[in-house]
This record gives sequence, C-alpha cells and structure tokens, in this order.
Amino acid sequence: MEALAAVLYSPNEPLQLETVEVLPPGPGEVLVRLHAAGVCHSDLHVMKGDQPMNMPIILGHEGAGVVEAIGDGVTTVEPGDHVIPIWRMSCGRCEYCLSGRPALCDIGTKMRFTGLMPDGQTRFRNAAGDSILHYAGVSTFSQASTMPEGAVVKIPEDVSLEHAALIGCGVITGFGAVMNAADVPAGSSVAVFGCGGIGLNVVQTARLAGATQIIAVDRDLRKLDYAREFGATDFINATEVDPVEAIQDLTNGAGVDFGFEAIGLPEPIEQAYDSTRKGGTCVVVGIAPPSARAKINVNALVYAEKTLRGSIYGSTRPRIDLLRLIDLHRAGKIDLDRLLTKTYPLSQINEAYGALERGEVARSLVMPQQG
Repeated sequence: MEALAAVLYSPNEPLQLETVEVLPPGPGEVLVRLHAAGVCHSDLHVMKGDQPMNMPIILGHEGAGVVEAIGDGVTTVEPGDHVIPIWRMSCGRCEYCLSGRPALCDIGTKMRFTGLMPDGQTRFRNAAGDSILHYAGVSTFSQASTMPEGAVVKIPEDVSLEHAALIGCGVITGFGAVMNAADVPAGSSVAVFGCGGIGLNVVQTARLAGATQIIAVDRDLRKLDYAREFGATDFINATEVDPVEAIQDLTNGAGVDFGFEAIGLPEPIEQAYDSTRKGGTCVVVGIAPPSARAKINVNALVYAEKTLRGSIYGSTRPRIDLLRLIDLHRAGKIDLDRLLTKTYPLSQINEAYGALERGEVARSLVMPQQG
C-alpha cells in the first residue's frame, strides 16, 4: 500500500511529506488506516534532537484509526474495527506485565529506541526502496501504518476518532499520573508545573479526584487560562514570581500534598519537589533530554519523608484504562471537546508544531486522511 507520510530525515529540519510504501501485515500484525494523530511534545523532542533517534523515521505516537487488514494469527481485531494505537506495546508475559506495569515491558522499550518492529525489521519504504524507521511501534504521522497486534486496542465505533486520539496519550498520561502514580485522595492540594496537553489532563483529573486546591504553574498566560477552564483554582506565572515561594504563600507555608511536573526540564522538576509539603509526593511526567539532571535536597527527602517518583504512560494498563477513559468522557467527567483546540491536514504538520511551540493550542491533531 502507498500512503502519504511525514518523514524526519535530520534533527532541526522540517518533516518531509512524501509517499511511502507500507508493507502488508505479517503474522501477528495489523494494518491501520490512521484518521487522527496527536501533535505532542514527545515527537518534538525527537525533531529537535533532544531525544536522539536513528533516522529516517516516521514519528507520531498518539492517534486513532480503522483496521484495514490483519495478518495470520490475529484474533483481537478484524478489518473495520476502530482502534487506538498503544505507543508502549507490552508482551503480556513478563514480570512487569504480570504485575500490572505494562509500560515498563522490555519489548516496548526496545521498539521505542530502535525504531524497529519486534522481528528487527521495518514496514516502511521510501521511493528509493530504503527502509524508514517506526516511532514507538506505531508511527501515526502516516495515512497507514503496519504495527503489532499488541500495539492496538479496539474501541467502540461510536467514539469520535478525534476524541480517541486525544485519549491515547495526553489524556491517559495525565489521568494516570493522578489516579495511579500519585493516587490523589479527595481534599488534597495539588500543584501542576506545565499546563500543556499533559498538564491540563493532570489538572482536570485532580479536579475529578476531588482535590480542593489545584495550583497551575506556567510561563504562558494562555496556558494558565486553559488551566482555569479545566478546574485549576490558583495560578502562578513563573516569569513573574518564584513558584516555590508563591505556592508556600498559597498554602500557609506548608506546601502542597502533590506536585506534578509535566514539562521535562530540571528546574521545574526541582521546583515541583520543593513545593511539596512534609510527607508529600512529587510525580515527574515530563520527558527530559537524556543528559538532564535535577538537584534534589536529599535531607528533605529523608527528614520530610517526601516521595519522588516518575510515571510513564500514566502508570496505566492501556487495554483497560483507555476504555475506562472513554466511559468517563461519556459520563461528562473527562472533557475532550475543550481540550482539542485545532485540527490540521497532514500537509500542515510543520505549522501544527510551530503552533505547539508557541503555546497557541491546548492540544491539536493532524488528520492524515486529509492529506
């Protein structure tokens, strides 16, 4: 099959729109026609060279589409099924999968860093016949993508594919950070550093969990406005004040019960940690460059009995939690409509990333079938 795709050949260069060959699914694989793909900072890190990857590569890890074809042995989906790609595929058999932590499965980690399918090959070819690498095993910045059966989860057909794409990364990551990694109880105080696509979902999930004080911290006033819409109660412009001091003022000197960092930079990680009270928990969600190091006050870790932890994919079980999020949206408890700021045809994907960098959107999508 031929498909239009956005290919990255070198860091700090625009994505190149070109027609690629998508090889048919082999045993245990599915071919998905993508209808929506999320514009996320995780891909931007690769585009800017902050997260080194071999190239050329077709990025995109957040999306939704329809199964076009299946390979031998596939039993969980069939052509015509609507699916969300799972960008951290798991084997279902290792100690991490069996203990309810599938995002830590080695097979997903290997696919993420090699750009290869489980058999060590790729399913994309350019016009010259050369292989193009996959991103996170799913490569949603293509009109079609072949991926492992284990990298898709079937969803009800009445769910908007635009909404489904949002759930696939930004929503589930923010939701899981609050519900799984932190287990925020009702009545808690929360600070959220970074109010982009992930941070806004931390905000709205903290509201859902019953947090009574939700402090939004950002350098962009537009993002603070978005945070207000999603349930934040207090707002700190980090360009004007020291966020740690401001949070201390807002909490009568105690600090918050839970601090969340959704940016991926050492300074806000340190600030989120320093903002938590005695016995508090700091959860780091943002993806930082490999060389990044944060300075943590170890005495505070001990004497104040603070907890510092990370969370990948919201520490969730995607096959269960993606469907749970669909139900929560249907019940009006998770807002996806206001989260989606704008959609772009695939041909405008570089413009979409420009808008993301400028902070003009809460969350946006590219629509591969629009070309």
